[in-house]
Amino acid sequence: MRILVANDDGYLAPGLAALADRMRNLGEVLVIAPESNHSGASNSLTLSRPLTVREASNGFLYVNGTPTDCVHVALTGLLPERPDLVVSGINNGQNMGDDTIYSGTVAAAMEGYLFGVPSIAFSQVEKGHAHLDGAAQIAAEVVERFVSDPLTGPILLNVNIPNRPRDELRGMQVTRLGKRHHSEPVIRAANPHGEPIYWIGAAGVAKDAGPGTDFHAVENGYVSITPLQIDLTQVSQIDTVRRWLGSGGS
Repeated sequence: MRILVANDDGYLAPGLAALADRMRNLGEVLVIAPESNHSGASNSLTLSRPLTVREASNGFLYVNGTPTDCVHVALTGLLPERPDLVVSGINNGQNMGDDTIYSGTVAAAMEGYLFGVPSIAFSQVEKGHAHLDGAAQIAAEVVERFVSDPLTGPILLNVNIPNRPRDELRGMQVTRLGKRHHSEPVIRAANPHGEPIYWIGAAGVAKDAGPGTDFHAVENGYVSITPLQIDLTQVSQIDTVRRWLGSGGS
């Protein structure tokens, strides 16, 4: 089993080390991660400059780019053989609901998925790495399940793990993405020259957090596992837009 491990918190992140350590018990591991934190980078690729890949003292590779850059470089030129699995994380904070659109953790896994490699993103619900060992154990259990009983077809899973000891987690639930309210307003401040600067506000609170959602599962002590897709086509509006275009549509 060849496993490519990536993240968005950077190559020095505790979650990355914990995930890589657990994956080594399951196969041959290569770790490639951003040089610095790229939370919120989504699926961005660096096209304006070349990228460098360096090796850290612990053997991890790090790239002066985004999480997507890391997996893209690995799959299109760095690795001599295609990996059997891409895992991303363990992120320092949740990636649920609308978070998945912005998440660099999910984006790293998504890049593997785009290249036809089964991919899984792992995140802890709360920041701070509390009970990281329990989250790493969950990651190992999910991957072990995949190894022993592979899912068929394209696989992109988004896993969110409550910050609890492993024996206090109530199990795993397959979920759908919930929905958040709009983000909080930007925070306005001033730089040393008195010019206005803006910090992006906090994410909105959960809006759709009912049974079946990722929000509901983790709130009740379960690990949330959400299968994701990439096709953004609003199928229900195709005929509507055709009629809107009239004879100009086809």
